[in-house]
Amino acid sequence: MAVTLESELVSRVIHDRDLNSRAAAEAYIGGVCFKQGPPTLIGAELEWLTVQGECQASGPSAAPRPQLTALADALGPYAPRSIAPDSPEKALPGGSRVTIEPGGQIELSSAPFADAAQLSTSLRDDARLLRELLESRSIRTVSAAADADRRPKRLLQLPRYRAMEQTFAGIGPYGKLMMCNTAATQVSVDAGADRADIAARWTALYAIGPAMLAAFACSPALRGAPAGEWASQRMRAWLRLDNARTRPPLMDWADPIVGYSRWALDVPLLCVRRPDGDGLGANGHGADTGWSPPPGATFADWLSGALDDEVGRRPDRNDLDYHLTTLFPPVRASGYLEVRYIDAQPGDSWTVPIHVLDALMSSRTVVAEAIAVAAPLAGRWLDAARYGLAELEIRAVAVELLGLAAANAASAAATREIESAAERCRSGQGPVAESAMDGARAGGSGVVS
Repeated sequence: MAVTLESELVSRVIHDRDLNSRAAAEAYIGGVCFKQGPPTLIGAELEWLTVQGECQASGPSAAPRPQLTALADALGPYAPRSIAPDSPEKALPGGSRVTIEPGGQIELSSAPFADAAQLSTSLRDDARLLRELLESRSIRTVSAAADADRRPKRLLQLPRYRAMEQTFAGIGPYGKLMMCNTAATQVSVDAGADRADIAARWTALYAIGPAMLAAFACSPALRGAPAGEWASQRMRAWLRLDNARTRPPLMDWADPIVGYSRWALDVPLLCVRRPDGDGLGANGHGADTGWSPPPGATFADWLSGALDDEVGRRPDRNDLDYHLTTLFPPVRASGYLEVRYIDAQPGDSWTVPIHVLDALMSSRTVVAEAIAVAAPLAGRWLDAARYGLAELEIRAVAVELLGLAAANAASAAATREIESAAERCRSGQGPVAESAMDGARAGGSGVVS
């Protein structure tokens, strides 16, 4: 992602300093999580559920999850080291890299592109190759944001995920469901040219979030979730998972860089990496190295010395980097801004949210207009996840934002895609209905990728 020479120098100075105080840690977070530079790049991550063998048209059904060894064999040199420790972890020809989620979901993480159309083409080609590789071992990908049929089962036995499961189990059922039975479409954009630009783009991505969540919600069923009708069971799981980790107090932040940096240090630790092992043993399995932290302890506690007896050491920059990957807000600062509130989309319709977010972030004027349009839905994340487009005010804002995106899309093709989505939303239909019609016309289910 884009970064200015000035911010590179600031980051280098911070990197050369020890984390010897909370102020130093906050400065470090601000430097690495919000890279300043002209916002020109866009990237995306696509996730799919996976099944071994054939699956039914309605979803994974009783089809088993693939074995990690089968996934490693299918992926060959593209396999991540989490399942193949000696893998070269090559990028696919279009630049995407493959990762495996705890329940066997498979993820493509794109390279950054200067053009959303190039990004979509590259991801589409890499996704096609990924399907071919998996099918060589009778593994199928399923375009579903939530597994409606199978109980959650964790395949990856890495210490990170063991600690996550243990921590979340004390809160409720949503941790294991999120880890093993959900999939998302994530879009990433540059943070901004300067602090004012970053504040505007950050505010906009949060402001439009409830409407965009509803516009692309397509996970009404999630096996194991408590009773209740929700448009996005996937986002329900995230929002109910761990409030301290997934719902930052944005309304209290005058400056997102300062606010995010302070918040990150006060989020309870999810994992504490131990020096006696990295958890990468044969087939991605590692010895239990006791990565679970003391209950309720935060990174700030660890930094201050409050955990000297329990952990036996103070944290360093690598520990802080790792902690930042355990924060799961709807928009995460990772140097760029990572939008995490969109369900995995049916078929190839993931291109639509890519074009929408690209258009809504296309200029400072459009960003400001998007914030104004979305203002009536401020903070209505749970309503959007529960009711989706059935709630008329949410639907109206979603349609207006899609109209704004269509008017500022980068190409005629992107405009057509967004206008089609706007028309769908205007009628109150979610992406699944649209995909099912496409699948029927093509003679397929529209579910198995």
